[in-house]
Amino acid sequence: MSILQTMGQRFHDGGWGMWPILFTSIVTIALIVERAVYLMRASVDKDKLLALLKSQVMSGNVQGAIKVCSGNPTPMTRIVQAGLMKFNRSDDEVQAAMDEASLRELPKINARTPYLAMLSNFAVMAGLIGTISGMIDVFGKVKNSDSGDKAGTLAGGISEALNCTFFGISVSLLGLLGFSLLSGKTTKVIDDINEVTVQVVNLVTSHRAQMQPGMGM
Repeated sequence: MSILQTMGQRFHDGGWGMWPILFTSIVTIALIVERAVYLMRASVDKDKLLALLKSQVMSGNVQGAIKVCSGNPTPMTRIVQAGLMKFNRSDDEVQAAMDEASLRELPKINARTPYLAMLSNFAVMAGLIGTISGMIDVFGKVKNSDSGDKAGTLAGGISEALNCTFFGISVSLLGLLGFSLLSGKTTKVIDDINEVTVQVVNLVTSHRAQMQPGMGM
């Protein structure tokens, strides 16, 4: 029997409790894939970006720095671009523009990842409920059975009922692994954004006099 056939048989043996676990597994996998793709696209080589911005700003070409950001749209570059668009204003206005952009972008980076922890807990609870329900049903059948092999019937029933626990814990582990990896990646992306925005603000304020006028909004 192939692995897929074995898993299918175990799913069938697990009873109704397997369906909420299956639904949870689909949502968990979808969330992990969606968040992983988003965070990969949101990632930027901050050293390369800073080098490009520094070369443009130090040469007085703020428009070139803005084009560097607009040519690679990510949460980080959109936040930086918001500050560069206010380069000829006060330092507070430059920082305020970046803060406003951060309020739009950072929630998108953190979005939905915390749901993985909740789904992991739900998968375990669904597995336990399915197992307990199955065991209650098995004990009821054994009690009312006239068969002489009650021990075998009981053992088989418990074995089938425990499939819910097995699948529930498996989905939970997948969710927790995804949550841990995505949380780490999210933290790195946010830390990079904070580092780059501070350096860009310092870069703009120290080289404002060299920048070409007429680009502020």
